[in-house]
Amino acid sequence: MTGYASDITQARSSRWPARWATALFSALLATAASAAPADNINVVRDLASRVGPIIGSALACPDIAQYRILTAANKFRAVIKEASPNDSDREDLARLFDRYVSDGRAAVTTGKINCGVAERQLADLEQSISTPSSAPAGSSAASALSGVIASAAAATAPTAPLPQPVTSTARGVTDREIRFGIVGPFSGASRELGRQMKLGIDTAFSRINDAGGVDGRTLRLIAADDGYEPARTLAAMKQLYEKDQVFAYIGNVGTPTAAVAVPYALEHRTLFFGAFTGANILRNDPPDRYVFNYRASYAEETDAVVRYLLKIRRLQPRQIAVFAQQDAYGDAGFAGVAKAFRSLGLNDGAIVRLNYKRNTVDVDEAVNLLRVQKPAIKAVVMVATYRAAAKFIEKTRDLYPGMVYTNVSFVGSTELADELMLLGPRFASGVIVTQVVPAVGGYSSAVLEYKNALAKYFPGEAPDYVSFEGYVAANVLIQGIKRAGPQFDTEKLIDTLENMRNLDLGLGAALNFGRAEHQASHKIWGTAIDENGKYQPVELE
Repeated sequence: MTGYASDITQARSSRWPARWATALFSALLATAASAAPADNINVVRDLASRVGPIIGSALACPDIAQYRILTAANKFRAVIKEASPNDSDREDLARLFDRYVSDGRAAVTTGKINCGVAERQLADLEQSISTPSSAPAGSSAASALSGVIASAAAATAPTAPLPQPVTSTARGVTDREIRFGIVGPFSGASRELGRQMKLGIDTAFSRINDAGGVDGRTLRLIAADDGYEPARTLAAMKQLYEKDQVFAYIGNVGTPTAAVAVPYALEHRTLFFGAFTGANILRNDPPDRYVFNYRASYAEETDAVVRYLLKIRRLQPRQIAVFAQQDAYGDAGFAGVAKAFRSLGLNDGAIVRLNYKRNTVDVDEAVNLLRVQKPAIKAVVMVATYRAAAKFIEKTRDLYPGMVYTNVSFVGSTELADELMLLGPRFASGVIVTQVVPAVGGYSSAVLEYKNALAKYFPGEAPDYVSFEGYVAANVLIQGIKRAGPQFDTEKLIDTLENMRNLDLGLGAALNFGRAEHQASHKIWGTAIDENGKYQPVELE
């Protein structure tokens, strides 16, 4: 179990009376031969929807003795364990119970009920569950448990009139939750990019859900795997929209996949928010109504890098080449370098492009082309993913000891550093990565908040630039949902986003949207890997 549940897993639980749980166990065990496991699970789901809000509302009231809440909560944990035929079902029921507990917390914090009502509901529940229930011979476990639910129903009934829940007709929005979808590589060579992006969004969602959600609704993220292959993206988008009924997409990973995903989202007038790509196909002028970006573009990243190489490192234009993925992602990065050249009054026609194929580490052709360049190349702007980038550096570092390697943020900073450090510090040291979030090793408010949330909800996961970007993008969207109010839909949320100005999340740069501006941030941070595999700040100008 997660969230509040970790607070009630103390060893003390064995000291509390268990007559309610015992009655449920008896019903389950007596009829195990004839009852389907699904019957038990469905009944416990129903029971969770009644008991969870009572536990949650009591937890939000500091004057209610904690031991009373923990007693009831631990009894229900025992019921979940007994009713679940396997670990997967047990975890699903536990998460469901957590969501209902969050609903109960929100009912108090939003003023839908007061602590007097919460106290009476808990007392009624305690009385209802203190009397053992017996199962008639031949009855099913579901029937026996239903008897307990019937007696618990009185306890969960409000003792005073409550406001009606806010309803919504928007797809993927219920009184209890808002469903979002993410399409990304959760398998294949780039799977860590998808995993980290989802991790960051889940961290932000867990943090807001733990505080009662948004207007009492929890935020839920559902993932679909396209393996970073555009041929699989449409099916993943359809699955999330048609089967999972998501309200919006957030954090989709990749440029070639976005070329498929964005038209689908636009066709269905569905919000496409905070994608992990800096490509211009998501940055039309004027912007597409349903597409919003958090991050700076690849054109902005490569412009900063080209200026750094020419003005700070004093290189000549012909000494700069581009190592790029052979698809829309590589095209976007290469176009950014060419645009930077033109903006500086330089000829972009002679820029050398070294290609490799997506989802491979086949860089031999690129290395061979690099070898024949005259004059010798002294800097490579890399528009790649971490494994291909590491392989290219591995094969060229000894050939060009003084080579300057730069990467755009999509590379996967942590993974790139890890791959290079496996080869040795000399392969990693000095490699530059432009970032669209502040350094995760820093101490800004946003970084500290992110690290604390990551440690709380996903202990053991290390801070990462990709997951931090997902966390920030999710928090920008959360602010928009809060401002849109409880009765919102896609159109109202977009209108709200277009009026968000000077949003301060502690990044050191204010975030802004507008009718003609669907990109919140234009800030670029420079970093470079040191001999220990850690990123250090680099002044790009």
